[in-house]
Amino acid sequence: MKRAQDKGLIEIKLCDIRQYAEDKHKMTDDAPYGGGGGMVMKVEPIARALTSLGPLDSDALVILLTPQGEPFNQKMAEQLSRYSRLVMICGHYEGVDERVGEHLVDREISIGDIVLTGGELAAMVVIDAVARLIPGVLGNSTSAANDSFSMGILEYPHYTRPSSYGDWKVPEVLLSGNHADIEAWRRREALKKTRARRRDLLEKADLSPEDRRILAELDGAVAPDDGQPHG
Repeated sequence: MKRAQDKGLIEIKLCDIRQYAEDKHKMTDDAPYGGGGGMVMKVEPIARALTSLGPLDSDALVILLTPQGEPFNQKMAEQLSRYSRLVMICGHYEGVDERVGEHLVDREISIGDIVLTGGELAAMVVIDAVARLIPGVLGNSTSAANDSFSMGILEYPHYTRPSSYGDWKVPEVLLSGNHADIEAWRRREALKKTRARRRDLLEKADLSPEDRRILAELDGAVAPDDGQPHG
C-alpha cells in the first residue's frame, strides 16, 4: 500500500467525524430512542463530514461498513476497483443511525458474520483487496487474475526452492519445463482443492467441459463412505 501511494496509484485520506460534531464535547453518539444497551452514532456529524469532502460525482461510491451489509467478496472488490473514489464510513458502538444508511450511502458492506469494535479494520480489508486490483499496484500483473476467487475457484498450490526438503518434494511436473503440462496440472489441482474445501464455489463457477470431466474423475476416485475409519 505504501508503494502504491508513493507511485500516486492510490491516495488514502482520513476524515475524523468528531471534528464535525458541534456540541462542546464533540459527541458523535447518543443513547438509542426506545431504550436498549449501547450508543448509536449520530446522523448529523456524519452528514457534515460527507459534505466536507466536496461534490461526489457518479464515479464515487459512499460505503457504510456494517455487520448488516452485503458480504464482501472478490467479485465485489473487482466492482469497487472501477470507481475513482471510495468513501468509507466506519461504524462504531451499537450501530449507526438508520438514516445514514437510508439517505447518505450508496452501499452497505460487511466483511463477515462478526462484530468488531469499529469499522476501521473492515475498511482496511476493503482498501487492501480493492487497491491490489488497480493496474500497477502489484509487481506482477497476472497475480491478481490468478488469485483464489478471481478465477471463481480456489487457487492452485504453489511451491518454491528447495525442490526437496527431507521427504517433502515438489511435484515433478513443475520442474519439467513443459508449460502445457504445468497449466493442466494447476487447473486440476485448483479444482481438486476447491472440491475438497469449497464445493459451494463449483456450483457458481464457469466450468469448461474439461473441468467437468476432471471433477467427475475426482468424484469417481473417492471410495464410498462405508462408515468405517480408513488409514
